[in-house]
Amino acid sequence: MARILIVEDEDRIAAFVAKGLRAEGHVTTVCADGRLGLEAALADEHDLMILDIGLPGLSGFQVLEQLRDQGSRMPVIVLTARGSVTDTVTALEGGADDYMAKPFRFAELVARVRVRLRQHAVESVSDAADALQVGGVHLDLRTRRATVGGRQVELSAREFTLAETFMTNAGQVLSREQLLDRVWGLDFDPGSNVVDVYVGYLRRKFGAAAITTVRGMGYRFNV
Repeated sequence: MARILIVEDEDRIAAFVAKGLRAEGHVTTVCADGRLGLEAALADEHDLMILDIGLPGLSGFQVLEQLRDQGSRMPVIVLTARGSVTDTVTALEGGADDYMAKPFRFAELVARVRVRLRQHAVESVSDAADALQVGGVHLDLRTRRATVGGRQVELSAREFTLAETFMTNAGQVLSREQLLDRVWGLDFDPGSNVVDVYVGYLRRKFGAAAITTVRGMGYRFNV
């Protein structure tokens, strides 16, 4: 689950995108004004922004410029009817991570959202070698402490290693065999349910939505 900010002044499009993303399990916020959208983005309460260019208050280009000037690295997907090469280049050089022209296919937008969230999670891990941060879950690898939404939670050594494995591979599906090998160092035993038990422990401490069961494949730590 990700928190996605939609800055779009066309009510019909904003409602369509918000409804579709909520169906994918995300939490959405809609702003119809560029200035309000920038304020919401700088509040650092969102994981990704979908940004129109032709906005009242501030244009999408201005929002993007000020967002990057303030040091925000939030992924931004520009979604606009202005599909010229000049506009595309301006947006990308201004700090946008992706650019889609209207009309668009919603399935493609969802795919791009997933890619940008996954890349951002990996970059966040790379930038903090001593810590892992995915969504509201933070692991301090030096002190071996975990916090969820700023609240410290107690993890056993095995729980911490499992959480570290999941968060290092956030957004990817890990099979039970992979988790047994990386966390327990055991050859796969089809009758063992140790992975499922420990996933249950983490869900109780991180929240049920943190880890998704992918039927027939394994588990995914959500970004």
